[in-house]
Amino acid sequence: MKLYDHPTAPNPRRVHVYLAEKGIELERINIDMQKGEHKAPEFIDKNLNGQIPVLELDDGTYISESISICRYFEALHPTPSMFGATPAAIGRIDMHLRRVELLLGRNVSTSWVNGPIVARIAKGRFVQIPEAKEQSDAAVKAYYRRMDSELGMRAMLAGNDYSVADITAMVTIDFAEQMVDLKPDEQLLNLARWRAEVGSRPSATAD
Repeated sequence: MKLYDHPTAPNPRRVHVYLAEKGIELERINIDMQKGEHKAPEFIDKNLNGQIPVLELDDGTYISESISICRYFEALHPTPSMFGATPAAIGRIDMHLRRVELLLGRNVSTSWVNGPIVARIAKGRFVQIPEAKEQSDAAVKAYYRRMDSELGMRAMLAGNDYSVADITAMVTIDFAEQMVDLKPDEQLLNLARWRAEVGSRPSATAD
């Protein structure tokens, strides 16, 4: 198998962290996004969306979308569980995963697209809307406060066990802080405690 990815993009990083938690190693092929390699015709043949990561299976077929790739490996290697080992845990983890993707990740993406870095490196590719960034910035900060409240009641997002919901939130917040200037308020102590715990796991710095 081969994994087509990019070392700094959040969705490939989500897969990196997941694979490190599972102890799974496979060949990785770097796709240079700044050069537009993910939009080249030969890559579009692998993923019509022109996005990474993409997993190439041994039979020559492809799986794209980071969570879909993780679910594929979860079926092959169910232990340790990252998606839940009981029906209740599966439901809770999936619920929090969806919330992070829809309420946090989508707004971070909007702020990124309408922010200064994209303005510099992707001139002409996007029509930037300052008002959209104002709204998404506010939504991200509101979700940080929501997370802080929830993490005051339990160790991790979906309970007391580390899961793919925590992986997703971690890589999203790290990207937001480093690339979008959306750092959580230092007064959000529960969120800070959680970030320190998930960030100290060996998988958090997996290549």
